Amino acid sequence: MQSPKTPSAGTDFEMVATTLFGLEEVLLKELQKLGARDLKPMKRAVSFTGDKGFMYKANYWLRTALRILKPIASFTVSDDKNLYDRVKTIEWKKYLNENDLLAVSTSLSTDIFNHTQYISQKTKDAIVDQFREQTGKRPSVDLDNPTVRIHVHVEGNVCTVSLDSSGQPLFKRGYRTEVNLAPLNESLAAGMILLSGWEPHRVFIDPMCGAGTLCIEAALIACNIPPGYFRENFGFQKWNDYDKDLFNTITESALGKVNNKNFRIFGSDISESVVRKAKQNVLQAKMDDVIKISTSRFEDFNPPEGGGVVIFNPPYGERLNQTDVNVLYKSIGDTLKKKYPGYTAWIISSNREAVNKIGLHATRKISLFNGSLECKFLRYEMYSGTKKQKSPATPTE
Repeated sequence: MQSPKTPSAGTDFEMVATTLFGLEEVLLKELQKLGARDLKPMKRAVSFTGDKGFMYKANYWLRTALRILKPIASFTVSDDKNLYDRVKTIEWKKYLNENDLLAVSTSLSTDIFNHTQYISQKTKDAIVDQFREQTGKRPSVDLDNPTVRIHVHVEGNVCTVSLDSSGQPLFKRGYRTEVNLAPLNESLAAGMILLSGWEPHRVFIDPMCGAGTLCIEAALIACNIPPGYFRENFGFQKWNDYDKDLFNTITESALGKVNNKNFRIFGSDISESVVRKAKQNVLQAKMDDVIKISTSRFEDFNPPEGGGVVIFNPPYGERLNQTDVNVLYKSIGDTLKKKYPGYTAWIISSNREAVNKIGLHATRKISLFNGSLECKFLRYEMYSGTKKQKSPATPTE
């Protein structure tokens, strides 16, 4: 089956790793550590160069990336007809044939267009019309399981057409079989942990753990297990130049880097049904020997002595009234002061009024998005002994 062609291993080409707002620098550092070249931060993305093997590694290893895209064309556009005409000039038979299945997605940062689905449709029309004119046949569309995923991004008047090497977005790790309302995106969870500066020799606690995502991502980081380990497949595995031996070498090498030390990672939640789901996800991730999940009110949980990092994703008030949320956040602040000396606490929330009820001085504020909600990720230093909970002012972001 004819599918996308990419340069052979050893030949560098440009790629773009997309991410969530606020995680661009974290992703850039991940790419640096992995060995990427020509790094350039962008809005919700980082561009870089590498060979085919590096494309495999990027998909397998990056914790905060959503997709790894390979641009194949870039041009200016003025309207939908112009976009259709330019897309139709791309030599699509290099990337797929009339028997393949395709899917098109679009992202927009422009005043020219305002409907992503419409641009995806125009792009698809241009591709299938080219095939129909050349062969009398056309590729079919399959949004769920295509042979080729194509991504269109329009910024200003510049349109970039890319092949999506990831397939399903990379935050879909494959270990989370049980979810609750408003589950935390796995890439966001990993980004929050990396932003916190947590180191695996320290205690990690999520006292409102929900589906257990933060705890599992912390364990993957601590054990140096790639986030792609649980995935069943990647988009590039359907490409006609897929090098199975090369990818096997990369995955086997990763297993040799796994850290089997014991780590102290704790999660708790007030709901027994939520805890059951978290434990099932922990078991699915094969982390039940590393992560301890319990049923407990946050106020009643007793953290280990010696300090560590505690990260909260508390309710924002979407399904609670403001008074109840304010009481909850005040209780968080009171409990942190009483029971968490020596800990660094991080809280993500979109509810500014409730955050003010915590009653502590945030030494760092980072803007992040949890889904469509604009949030602040706030750091609080809880000092031991008689030292007051105070720290030199840190520039906010």
